[in-house]
Amino acid sequence: MRDTELLIPAGSLDVLKTAVIYGADAVYLGGEAFGLRAKAKNFTNEEIKEGIAFAHERGVKVYITANILAHNDDLAGVEQYFEELKDIRPDALIISDPGVFAIAKRVLPDMELHVSTQANNTNYGTYLFWHQLGAKRVVSARELSLQEIREIRAHIPEDMQIESFIHGAMCISYSGRCLLSNFLVGRDANQGACTHPCRWKYSVVEETRPGEYMPVYENERGTYIFNSKDLCMIEHIPELVDAGIDSFKIEGRMKTALYVATVARTYRKAIDDYKKDPALYRKNMEWYKEEIGKCTYREFTTGFYFGKPTTDSQIYDSNTYVKNYTYLGTVEEVREDGCCRIEQKNKFSVGEQIEIMKPDGRNVLVTVKGITDEDGNAMESAPHPKQVLWVDLGSEVSPYDILRRSEME
Repeated sequence: MRDTELLIPAGSLDVLKTAVIYGADAVYLGGEAFGLRAKAKNFTNEEIKEGIAFAHERGVKVYITANILAHNDDLAGVEQYFEELKDIRPDALIISDPGVFAIAKRVLPDMELHVSTQANNTNYGTYLFWHQLGAKRVVSARELSLQEIREIRAHIPEDMQIESFIHGAMCISYSGRCLLSNFLVGRDANQGACTHPCRWKYSVVEETRPGEYMPVYENERGTYIFNSKDLCMIEHIPELVDAGIDSFKIEGRMKTALYVATVARTYRKAIDDYKKDPALYRKNMEWYKEEIGKCTYREFTTGFYFGKPTTDSQIYDSNTYVKNYTYLGTVEEVREDGCCRIEQKNKFSVGEQIEIMKPDGRNVLVTVKGITDEDGNAMESAPHPKQVLWVDLGSEVSPYDILRRSEME
């Protein structure tokens, strides 16, 4: 069995720390430029340094995305950015553009380079091409089946790594190469500024009748004609391992710490259980499925892994997430009296039952016994996002525990 890396997204320094604590083997993040998530908070160079130090202290790798499809005006900036990364020293860069790849090879000759899924990596010939240029790893196109990935593994060198997405949002366009956002609102998905128009509701306008909207539907439910379900492979870890995939990648650099912790912790346990004993993995399947359903999602699909998707892989009546739990905050500090300090993310109240989510897999139900602000003033509820609070939960808590509330009746 090949070593299996669990690769988790981080859209901010706080989320990076959460990913590390909750089970990541590696995290990937974007700097302030040249990544494909321009609307994410992203990282300053100082934050990247702090994140790398935090991760490396715990044996976790950090990869930086530089996977835009570059235009002429980008190249000088890319070169300058890579010069800055000489001192920051991430574990690898994720790149899709051949010109950007060439700059990385010249400026950072000792840097490990990974080729992004944006490069349309659909066959072993492409893998061999990138390997000859010096790539250590290639991220498979999302359009590949497990059988195709097995064939790629059989045709590439043993030391070349395959990385594949196993969970998260699916793009309607081929390997994420989309012009729809650019066409409709002038924001280029291939430059990191996608507005996700695949999630919008559409009607048809006939050319000679402007302003007269005709709905597109087979019944009364809706017209979200591009809206894919989210990928989830928690029930198929054995097949992913058997295909020869080295890195199991989670999508989600725009996601909350609660999402990242939930997905990282669940897949961490599933992978570890399977490696320990396949029977243990099968025995704990209901727990995995229950836990993975506690993060936000748009229903689930297995994507292309077992054949081309059908109409069942789309959601036509809504573009909203299923949201079974609400993120309340992450424990930052614990006082001697047991009260914990959090930056509040959503409203909660004294007397309310919430859940402490712990990195070791435990979920502890507690009742909020008290809330005070930074000045020690008692509060009945916490209505203001980002307010710093001290919370008495009447239970043992630790830094990086996550507080969440069930929205399920």
